Amino acid sequence: MLVSPSPTLSRALIVCALAPALPVSGPARAQSFPDKPIRFVVPYAPGGSTDFLARMLAQHYTEVWKQPVVVDNRGGGGGTIGADLVARSPADGHTLVLTAGSHATAVGIYRKLPYDLLTDLQAVGLIATQPNALVVHPSLPVRNVKELIALARARPGELAFSSSGNGGFQHLIGELFKAQANVNLIHVPYKGTAPALADLIGGQVSMSVQPVINAVPSAKAGRIRMVAVTGPQRTAVAPEVPTVRESGLPDFSVVAWYGVHVPARTPRPIVDALNGQMRKLLSSGDTRQRLLGQGMEPALTTPDEFADFVRSEVARWTKVIRNAGITEN
Repeated sequence: MLVSPSPTLSRALIVCALAPALPVSGPARAQSFPDKPIRFVVPYAPGGSTDFLARMLAQHYTEVWKQPVVVDNRGGGGGTIGADLVARSPADGHTLVLTAGSHATAVGIYRKLPYDLLTDLQAVGLIATQPNALVVHPSLPVRNVKELIALARARPGELAFSSSGNGGFQHLIGELFKAQANVNLIHVPYKGTAPALADLIGGQVSMSVQPVINAVPSAKAGRIRMVAVTGPQRTAVAPEVPTVRESGLPDFSVVAWYGVHVPARTPRPIVDALNGQMRKLLSSGDTRQRLLGQGMEPALTTPDEFADFVRSEVARWTKVIRNAGITEN
């Protein structure tokens, strides 16, 4: 005689039959990660620091996980177009974005962004930092930050500084210096760091904020003078140059930075796997030498440390941007 299964048993059999079709849980996905090619979005044009870093990290991930990591350059909007693309991507760890300081400053500059840096993207880790330098024309009678501040206060509104463009990172560093030093400097924006440096060398402006790697050759040739570097400590690229912090402004510390984000709600085990391999690469002496050759230094952080850092950068630069009256172009 056939016996009909109980309602409870029937439900259990149905669940078992459907189990293969149910979504894979977060931990299970993490255990198999990566199970397909990874897309690494660089939200800037090919070439330059961001491209170099992304390809270095992509090569490492490919070698470790035996899955291709494809670098996809999606420039535009100061990095925001590529970041938005990733923010809208599946949260499975197979889409990454190379983020930079411009993503933190964009929060204050753009009236409306299509994504929220702090809630729509999840921090993986810092890759590297890059110090900038305060540089002056050799004719300016200053050799350190204290003398520069004294001269600027004696000649308010007379000294002009060049930058890579309005609202760019070098411009904002200059505005932060103005605020902390309580000096009145005139900002002269250019379309890139190269023309900004060229006009400093030519004497059209008195000073500039430049990446250290750009400034060192001209300083060694005597065409400009490096007054200080902007980072928290001296840089191995120019160890003889003091920091702004040790030269008169103890609260001043700024570095350009580059990191990795993934879509929000990416499982934490996947984020930790991405971060762990990143840290392994950055701990290598060979990697450090490669970065120094580009004027950068490796940065080892956890995902939480990087998230805290990005939050602090957004808060700081939004305040600087509002106080300086910088608006979207």
